[in-house]
Amino acid sequence: MAASLLRRDKKSTAAHLKADINRTDNSSGVRQLQELLDSVLNPEKPAADTEALDWCKYLLAGGEGFEEFCKTVRSYDNATLCGLVWTANFVAYRCRTCGISPCMSLCAECFNNGDHTGHDFNMFRSQAGGACDCGDSNVMRESGFCCRHRLKTGEHVPSVPRDLLLMSEMVLPRLIICIIQYLRDGYTDPETSTDRDLQKVLQQLEPHISFLEDLTKMGGAMRTVLTKILTNQQTFKELSMGQEENLYAKKNYEKYLCALKSSGLVSLEDKVTAGAGVPDNPTGASAGAGAGALGLLGATAAASPEESTKEEDQDGSQGVGQRKRVKLSSSTKDPSIMDTLKHKCFLEELLFWTIKYEFPQKMVTFLLNMLPDQDYKITFTKTFVQHYAFIMKTLMKSHESDTMSNRIVHISVQLFSNEELARHMTEECQLLDIMVTVLLYMMESCLIKSELQDEENNRHVVVNCGEALLKNNTYWPLVSDFINILSHQSVAKRFLEDHSLLMLWMSFVSFFQGMNLNKRELNEHVEFESQTYYAAFAAELEACAQPMWGLLTHCKVKETQEYTKTVVRYCLETLQIWFDSIGFVDEPAPNQVTFHLPLHRYYAMFLSKAVKCQGLDLDSLLPDQEMLMKIMVHPLQIQASLSEIHSNMWVRNGLQIKGQAMTYVQSHFCNSMIDPDIYLLQVCASRLDPDYFISSVFERFKVVDLLTMASQHQNAVLDSEQERPMLEGALTFLVILTSLRIHLGMSDEEILRAEMVSQLCMNDRTHSSLLDLIPENPNPKSGAVAGSCSFEEMLSTVADFKGPVFEPGGSMQQGMYTPKADVWEKEFDPIMVILRTVYRRDVQSAMDRYAAFLKQSGIHTGNPWPPYKERSPLHPCYKGLVKLLHCKTLHIVIFTLLYKIWMDHQNMSEHVLCMVLYLIELGLDNQVQDEKEDEEPCIEEHCHDSWFPGTNLVSNLHHVINFVRVRVPETAPEVKREKERERDRETPASTSAESSSYGQNLREAQVFSLVAERRRKFQEIINRSTHEANQAVRPKSSSTRWLLPGSPPQLVTEILEIRESMLSLLVKLHQKLSAKQNSLSAAWLDEPDMSVRAHGDGITAIERILIKASTRSRQCRRCIQEVCGRVCPPVPPRKNSPADKKTMDKEERRQRARERQQKLLAEFASRQKSFMETAMDVESPDGDAAMDMGVEETLDSEVLYDCVICGQSGPSTEDRPTGLVVLLQASSVLGHRCRGDEPKHLPTSDEEHVYPEDTCGASHDVRLTLMQRFFKDSSCLQSVSIGWDGGVYVQTCGHTLHIDCHKSYMESLRNDQVLQGFSVDKGEFTCPLCRQFANSVLPCRPGRGAETGAWHSASNKSMAVLVKEVEDLQDQLGIFPVSITTESNLSKEMESVIKDIKNTTQKKYMDYGRNPGSPDNDFLFMYSVARTNLELELVHRGGNLCSGGASAAAKRSCLNQLFHVLAMHMRLYSIDSAYNPWTRLTQITQSRDPESGEDERPEVPMLFRDVPSLLIIFILTMPQPLRKEHFRCVVKVLYTLQYTQALAALSVKFSPEERKAWSTTGALVKNAGNSDKSWESLLSHVMGELSQAKGIYDTNTEETAMLCSSVWCPQSIEFHLQQFCLPFLRISALLQHHLYGDSLSGCLVEEEFSVLVNCLGLLPLSVQTCVPMSSASCLEWTVGSFDLLTQWCSEVTRLANTPAQPSVTLLVQDPQWAAPRLLQLPDNYNTIFQYYHRKACSTCNKVPKDPALCLVCGAFVCLKGLCCKQQGVCECVLHSQHCGAATGIFLLINASVIIIIRGHRFCLWGSVYLDAHGEEDRDLRRGKPLFLCEERYRVLEQQWVSHTFDHINKRWGPHYNGL
Repeated sequence: MAASLLRRDKKSTAAHLKADINRTDNSSGVRQLQELLDSVLNPEKPAADTEALDWCKYLLAGGEGFEEFCKTVRSYDNATLCGLVWTANFVAYRCRTCGISPCMSLCAECFNNGDHTGHDFNMFRSQAGGACDCGDSNVMRESGFCCRHRLKTGEHVPSVPRDLLLMSEMVLPRLIICIIQYLRDGYTDPETSTDRDLQKVLQQLEPHISFLEDLTKMGGAMRTVLTKILTNQQTFKELSMGQEENLYAKKNYEKYLCALKSSGLVSLEDKVTAGAGVPDNPTGASAGAGAGALGLLGATAAASPEESTKEEDQDGSQGVGQRKRVKLSSSTKDPSIMDTLKHKCFLEELLFWTIKYEFPQKMVTFLLNMLPDQDYKITFTKTFVQHYAFIMKTLMKSHESDTMSNRIVHISVQLFSNEELARHMTEECQLLDIMVTVLLYMMESCLIKSELQDEENNRHVVVNCGEALLKNNTYWPLVSDFINILSHQSVAKRFLEDHSLLMLWMSFVSFFQGMNLNKRELNEHVEFESQTYYAAFAAELEACAQPMWGLLTHCKVKETQEYTKTVVRYCLETLQIWFDSIGFVDEPAPNQVTFHLPLHRYYAMFLSKAVKCQGLDLDSLLPDQEMLMKIMVHPLQIQASLSEIHSNMWVRNGLQIKGQAMTYVQSHFCNSMIDPDIYLLQVCASRLDPDYFISSVFERFKVVDLLTMASQHQNAVLDSEQERPMLEGALTFLVILTSLRIHLGMSDEEILRAEMVSQLCMNDRTHSSLLDLIPENPNPKSGAVAGSCSFEEMLSTVADFKGPVFEPGGSMQQGMYTPKADVWEKEFDPIMVILRTVYRRDVQSAMDRYAAFLKQSGIHTGNPWPPYKERSPLHPCYKGLVKLLHCKTLHIVIFTLLYKIWMDHQNMSEHVLCMVLYLIELGLDNQVQDEKEDEEPCIEEHCHDSWFPGTNLVSNLHHVINFVRVRVPETAPEVKREKERERDRETPASTSAESSSYGQNLREAQVFSLVAERRRKFQEIINRSTHEANQAVRPKSSSTRWLLPGSPPQLVTEILEIRESMLSLLVKLHQKLSAKQNSLSAAWLDEPDMSVRAHGDGITAIERILIKASTRSRQCRRCIQEVCGRVCPPVPPRKNSPADKKTMDKEERRQRARERQQKLLAEFASRQKSFMETAMDVESPDGDAAMDMGVEETLDSEVLYDCVICGQSGPSTEDRPTGLVVLLQASSVLGHRCRGDEPKHLPTSDEEHVYPEDTCGASHDVRLTLMQRFFKDSSCLQSVSIGWDGGVYVQTCGHTLHIDCHKSYMESLRNDQVLQGFSVDKGEFTCPLCRQFANSVLPCRPGRGAETGAWHSASNKSMAVLVKEVEDLQDQLGIFPVSITTESNLSKEMESVIKDIKNTTQKKYMDYGRNPGSPDNDFLFMYSVARTNLELELVHRGGNLCSGGASAAAKRSCLNQLFHVLAMHMRLYSIDSAYNPWTRLTQITQSRDPESGEDERPEVPMLFRDVPSLLIIFILTMPQPLRKEHFRCVVKVLYTLQYTQALAALSVKFSPEERKAWSTTGALVKNAGNSDKSWESLLSHVMGELSQAKGIYDTNTEETAMLCSSVWCPQSIEFHLQQFCLPFLRISALLQHHLYGDSLSGCLVEEEFSVLVNCLGLLPLSVQTCVPMSSASCLEWTVGSFDLLTQWCSEVTRLANTPAQPSVTLLVQDPQWAAPRLLQLPDNYNTIFQYYHRKACSTCNKVPKDPALCLVCGAFVCLKGLCCKQQGVCECVLHSQHCGAATGIFLLINASVIIIIRGHRFCLWGSVYLDAHGEEDRDLRRGKPLFLCEERYRVLEQQWVSHTFDHINKRWGPHYNGL
């Protein structure tokens, strides 16, 4: 049966079967169909056979065409979601205003059809793929839906007729099982197979899966059918096993079961060992599996979390070497998480194979395409969750983990972003348990023993950051899913309520606690710098911090207090376990640091939230004192290590340790790392004994030994050059600790403001970099998201916007924000800046900017100190922090340091003093509230109590200290002094205070030992018994403690006489700083003005403190007045031993040297700047024509040139010629000019086009080709100019050099290959003086002797005489000056320049003649070079000569020299005198009989010739130098020709009636006198002559009708004639200016004609008076005007009757062109991007990977595309040669930047599209809307027109034809 069906036609079979199955009794039809399918969809056939799919298509369609069937099904589509699925690199949109979930995304179509104006959206390139959420109200607000999905289309769709999809329901299950069979069959275990085998299977299945994908695109109706089939358990049961007799299916089923076996997280064998040998049967195993979730090491399962922690301890102690495996507590609810999978429907098995085959893209797309179906979505999500563990297990083993990660997230983000669904999964499928378990399982694979603290006995395990899992970020899909579901409140609450989960999570976090431990290298530099720290920081941020932020967002209100308490409790428990397992007692191990303390940070952040948002009492959440002391140790260790790293103590660990220190404070990490750490330290400081805390700090920073009154000391742990930075570090840290308020009471607004100010103070910032630098709350759902309104509002209050500017040097600035003045004045906070700087130089930069502001606003001129900033008040919980500022230990340190600074001890610095003063001022501003307690009686035991009576700073300030007992080396100056004193007293020296002879003094002597103090406090706290502690510590007096083992033992105790208080020291320091003896008078305090003292240097700071102190207490005030009263001379630094003095001097000398160097550099920079301004200023019109070598020089002396290489000055001679540094470049700028002033628009739709036919280059080409069809070639080549496209432009920087010097310069460049960026072999170099790019040297001709004067003097010769003289001069052609016949150096150089000029452009731009390489061709090319340069100079002057004077172009012009070189070369050619145009211009010649030479083509008629070309030919071919009278004569003669052409062109534009009318008027004038000077008569004559030929006037009346819609009046005719002649006059005037140095006077545009005519001497003196200028009055005819006209016209009319009748177009040539313009670009970049980024290239018909647009002509090209490569040259380079003669300007569509190609080099120019904040968006990374910046585009156009790309852009590189 099936066989017979197979042979029949598919379409009719399908129809027949459908009919059968539609009957009520359909059994036979069903049977037939099944049989047919058995043979068609037989999995034993090779999958590549497409026959099966064809059958399926016909069967589904049931007899109609498949396309029609698709259409029909689509018409029943009821989907309300878009659901378009895309893969990586697709361009999509994200709108934060409309999104509910942060992952929301829209396809371009839905985005453009929705209304998002004013929203915060961006375009992005998808990394992992995604799907469009339009229409899904769970993910986005309905207001953002597009018009297609806004309507609930579902309601209006008719229900699907039953029979339409009937066949689908029967056929598709068989297709799916067939696909599954293939997948089962093709699967081999990855251990045995290679990836390639799997790829092969997938390739064969490609068509099948694509077919399924197409089905999903048919819309809702078909998706419903597919969902039914995929989720139907019955069908699966029937088909999955395969029929009994089918062995093939059986075998595959076995394979499938085998593959399933390994799908659990723990394989079966593990389970058996894990449980107490439970046999592997489903009922018994579950107990074992649940208990030994991850395979316990023989221990039985713990019953509760508490027990399990104890177990953990025993566990670790079993064997250190063994890899420790983590136990999950038995409370993992569902043992099935770990079990193998069981499948109940097709969908489950399909997903299973998708995972096994590592997520093939097609399968992923198919599974996602089904998501708009709600039933499917729920079932699929369940299936996905059920397979979750298996997915991650596969991911860990995968070789392509990156691709696979992307595909997994592509799916999961669609499922978990939906809160409803995520909650459902959490409740029903234990999603949270699964995720945490899998995360633990994952990390468990890479644990190692921690070496923190106690290396031998450490029982803690941490992740190993070197493992691939962490290095390659393999865990990120899991973590990102976890963060995603925690962002849903309902899910997060479940997590926080589930204590066992929290416990598990804490044990997961503890794996990261102390990872990536650094040990300081003390001897050798490390051999290998590991870069694992990237992995460590990324892991802590992603796996620990982000979930933490996610949870914190849900702990914002009072109701959530319980959650916080729970988390805090578990944090503390886990911390306690951690301290125990690393064996921590009280001292951290030396020389170790880890930056990773996630447990501390969890604890800190939850504490902060509890106090800030939930109103909890801090003390209720804090542990006992002992635990606090432990908690503070490691964060403090990090702060000290930061200081050590910056003091170069870790330099042997390589650069990576600096990298860690930077990352720790970097903006993306700081609020998850340094901020919580500092907050935690602040909490500890507020609750611990302040003396203990302060002494701990100094001990951690290793500067205890430094804090002695003695001038010399021994430091066992620091080198002397590290002492100062470490002391600065310790003090700065204390200042930050006591003044930072980020978590201690600042509101979010204030924090944002402070962050913004500190970033702006370091540097002006662009909007995007500011967004990036401000640490936002990392969780996307938190309030102050970047770009939110609060951000923008805040920015506008603290900063001013500086628009994007373009600097003359060529660097383009972006739009920047800079701090407002009052921000500098009131808000600049150096402490915040120090906290937030990654690079130390940023602090300096902020201070420099601050100083500049003060100087500019006149507040302070000197070198200011960091200003002191008032702090916002502390939250009451943290009041204890103030005690730090009021504790004796700190006061002793302050006193000691003030004393040391005053005494000039070594290693003190301005910064130390600054921080000390800051601490004093903080103490004065933050008084301890309850002063009563402070007045407790002094306890004698305290070894430092005799220093100060109490703890209050105000009272201690004025307390005088008389004697101090110090331990010093025997060599110290103090000892010698003591000895002298003792001799005086004649008492034996004694080190013990008790037996001392003068005990009365010594009773007051102070001893200060931080360390002993700290020990004692620690003991005191631990033992809670003060008495014992004192006994215990008593022996440890200072003397024993300072002695370190191994240090030289000759320390002796000395007693110093001090007799100072802190206040007196401050006053003395004031004197010292101001270098005045009585800098403060006694009455000074009476008129304090605080406002003055907010900004300034150290003097100001001390004054401010003294004022504050005196206002706080009368006692202080009295004391200050007293000190000021006994103005004492500053104590000479008697303390300094010569050695000290030396070091001091050395420091000072160094400082001075540094200042000198700075000064020199600054001076040099300013000189360089001023030079650059003069040399590089491309647009300044100030330099006048003096650069035109020799033009303005006095004319009767020889011109002298300076050589910029050898510096000699002299004339250019034949033997040693001098040359101008020039850059030759081919240019097509002129050829791209159009007629209209409006630039062409860039096409942005298929209807628009750019037509190149109307450009100057194109029309000249057409003209020449036309001429060559009719006329003699040699004559054609003298009748036009070429060089509109690919002409050679010559420009100079104006510097000259000897040509032999240049050659040696080139040699030196060739040997020094460092200077890349230009190619020396191509002759490129930079001018030795101004560094401008150049590639040739143009020789200057010698001389300009005394005879020059004569060449300029006007003569009164008549016109006729001059004409004759010109003719004679032209005959002299062959006679060269002698010098040229003998080869001199000069002529050789001239030849080589000509060669350079020819090599500059491509061959095709030089050969226009019939026979390439002929002299005529060469001749044409040469004079066209002159023409090109003249025309370009005109363009640079704005297209006319109205501006007069020297323009910027003139300053760089080298036309004079160029002319001589060209003239020299052109005189090698002679013009056949028979054809010399001069004769035809000035004489009536007998018309030669045209019949005579039939074979020879006629010459080009005079009326068709290009007049400026003739002018240049005449000038260049006549002997140089030419007399001015001859030059003017030539111009006059040519003007008559130009004028006649104007008349002829005008006459063609008339309508027949007008022609008639004007002929009659003209005839009347003709008879009057002076008729050859009136245009009416001439016009009528021309018309009369030309009308003799048929074809000229009666050709195309429609066309002329078009032309003459306007009515001609005498004024308009006159205007038209003037306009026609102007281009010729401009060229002539320019030539005259360059050859004779005549100046060009400026004028109004209307007067240009008359001014030029005057300047060229065309006006007879008599006429100059008449006001309205008549163009005809300038005519000067050498022979009868009408005869000449007749002769010229007859040349044209004679042709009219021959077959070679040229069209009228040659007659109507319009010499006027608008200025060259680039294409007009649309305002919004999106318009370009949307049209072009998916557009196919016209050459290869593929969508280019990097599309680019030519901004000159609009061509669309593939950048770097190999598809369009020709002869190894890529398309952009090819196009630049074709379109711009090797200059190309391309806009890269995908990057929004412009690249310039110039010859063999290219550079990135920048972008002309900027966002709303004036910023570029290179590579469209931010995807913000971009708008055209008109100024930048003008600059680009200006550089193109003026050919200055090479000079202005600095970063050039070779492109090797690869663009």
